[in-house]
Amino acid sequence: MNLGQLSEFLGATLQGPAELEISGLATLQEAGPGQLSFLANPQYRKYLVDTQAAAVLLRAADAEGFSGNALLVPDPYLAYARISHLFDPKPKAVAGIHPSAVVAADAQVDASASVGPFVVIESGAVIGANVTLGAHCFIGARSVIGEGGWLAPRVTLYHDVRIGKRVVIQSGAVLGGEGFGFANEKGIWQKIAQIGGVTIGDDVEIGVNTAIDRGALADTRIGDGVKLDNQIQIAHNVQVGDHTAMAACVGISGSTKIGKHCTIAGGVGMVGHIDVCDNVFVSGMTMVTRSITEPGGYSSGTAMQTLADWRKSAARIRQLDDMAKRLQQVEKRVDAVTSGGQPSSDG
Repeated sequence: MNLGQLSEFLGATLQGPAELEISGLATLQEAGPGQLSFLANPQYRKYLVDTQAAAVLLRAADAEGFSGNALLVPDPYLAYARISHLFDPKPKAVAGIHPSAVVAADAQVDASASVGPFVVIESGAVIGANVTLGAHCFIGARSVIGEGGWLAPRVTLYHDVRIGKRVVIQSGAVLGGEGFGFANEKGIWQKIAQIGGVTIGDDVEIGVNTAIDRGALADTRIGDGVKLDNQIQIAHNVQVGDHTAMAACVGISGSTKIGKHCTIAGGVGMVGHIDVCDNVFVSGMTMVTRSITEPGGYSSGTAMQTLADWRKSAARIRQLDDMAKRLQQVEKRVDAVTSGGQPSSDG
C-alpha cells in the first residue's frame, strides 16, 4: 500500500508523498526503506532522528521538527494496531473439511468453515460460518463455535462449551476441563462431578496453554471482548466481565467474580469466592485475598531489591512482631507521662 491509502484508511494527516509505497512494519531502530514505524512511547523518541523508516506514525506534537515522512494521528499505537492487520502474513484458511478429519454424522459444520487435518468434531457439535479449526483440534460433544472463530492447531474444547462470535483461541488452550472439586471423607478425597459447562462471549482472545475449567453446576463464564494471555488458569464457576484483560500466568480460583474493564497484570493470584468490581487494575505478582469493592489500582508484595538489601529487609520482617510489642510499651510510657502519671513498672 502507499502512504496515501494508509492515510485514508486511518483518517490521518499526511506529511510526505502520497505515492510512497509501504511494504511492511518495523521498529524505529530496525526499520528500513519501504517500512512504516511508529512512536508511541516517549522513551523511544531518541531513535526518531536516525530512523531509516520510510514513514512514521506520530502525534502532531511529536512531529514538530521532524523532516521525514509521517502520518499524523491522535494515537500512534492504536493506528499501528489497525494497520498491522493489513500486513499480517498469517495464511488464509480455505473452506472445506480435510479428508483426515473425523466429523460425527450429526455434527453441523457450515460450508464456509475450514476444518484442518486430524480435527475431531463430536456428536451434536455446531461449527459456525467462516470458522477455522487448525490441525488436531478437538471439539467435544454439543460444543458450539460462533461465526468467524479461529482456533489454532491443538485447541481442545470438552463437551458443552459454547464459544461466541469472532473468538481467537491459541494452541494448547483447553476449555471445559474438569474443575478442581473434591469432598473430604475422613481424609480421603471424593470427586465431585463437574456438570456445568463453559460460555465464552464474542470477540474474546485466549492465549497459548490457557485453561478454563467447566463449572461444577452453572457455567464458567467469560464476557465479551475479554483478552487472556498465555498460561492462565481460570477455575470452575469463575465469571469474568466484559473487556477485562489478563496477562500471562494469572491464576483465578473457583467462583471468583471479576468485573468489567479490569486489567490483571502477570502472575496475579486470586483466592476463590471473592468479587472484584469494575475498572480495577492489579499489578504484577499481586495476591488478592479479599474482595475489591472500589475501582482503582491494587498491589501486594515488594519491589525488586539487590540480594543484600532483600536479606536485610527479610530479617527486619521477622522482627516486626517484637518491634510492635516494644512500640506498644513505648506508647504506654508516653501516655502515662503526658497524662501526668508515672510509667508502669513493666516499662
